[in-house]
Amino acid sequence: MAIDRDVSFTWYGHACFEARTPRGQVILFDPWFGNPLSTRTADAVDRCDIMLVSHGHADHLGDALTIASRTRPFFPMIHELSLYLGRSLPGGMDAVVGMNKGGTVERHGVRITMVHAEHSAGNWSDQNDTPLYLGEPVGFIVVLENDFTFYFAGDTDVFGDMRLIRDLYRPELAFLPIGGHYTMDPRTAALAVEMLGVNDVVPMHWGTFPAFSGTPGQLRDELAKRSVQATVHEMKPGGTLR
Repeated sequence: MAIDRDVSFTWYGHACFEARTPRGQVILFDPWFGNPLSTRTADAVDRCDIMLVSHGHADHLGDALTIASRTRPFFPMIHELSLYLGRSLPGGMDAVVGMNKGGTVERHGVRITMVHAEHSAGNWSDQNDTPLYLGEPVGFIVVLENDFTFYFAGDTDVFGDMRLIRDLYRPELAFLPIGGHYTMDPRTAALAVEMLGVNDVVPMHWGTFPAFSGTPGQLRDELAKRSVQATVHEMKPGGTLR
């Protein structure tokens, strides 16, 4: 079933998505094109107008630095991550937009609000032989030029304030992790769908590795147990939802 909102979403495995907006802007989410399911390489990405990275784990920060160095996107992110990446990107701190949860930025008619996520964030510093703090994990509420609103949760467990996301932003579509182990599994993701009140959900962060055992079919089953009427869009790597 289509979403019929003059936007397309292409999944490249894990949490890596490309969105094309009604006015033709390209948004990349968590651009780890090196994941085992990806049908595209980072080198093949020749355009990115907006880049959104939910947190600093390597499987989400992924190829952001190399792609952003080449395409120079509008690049809002959690404050601490901006301090880190701003020292590595061409243009320095002018190449990033540091912000925090509750903040909203706009680029050519696309509004992006940063919201809470229940997870961890960071990486490993070989130089200092210690974990590297890269701020907190976040999700994003994105409102496109035609007011179509969707929620990209990043990596998260279910949390009660998803009801506030529903009440404040009224997303129509949610991208939710379902794999388990590091994130929600299908049972807890079904509760998230119920609290968010969305009509459509795209499962992500599943199937990449054996530990991520949750499946879209299991999510459908769990939604049925809750009598929640929401369409689960099971995407294949390289596939596009319109």
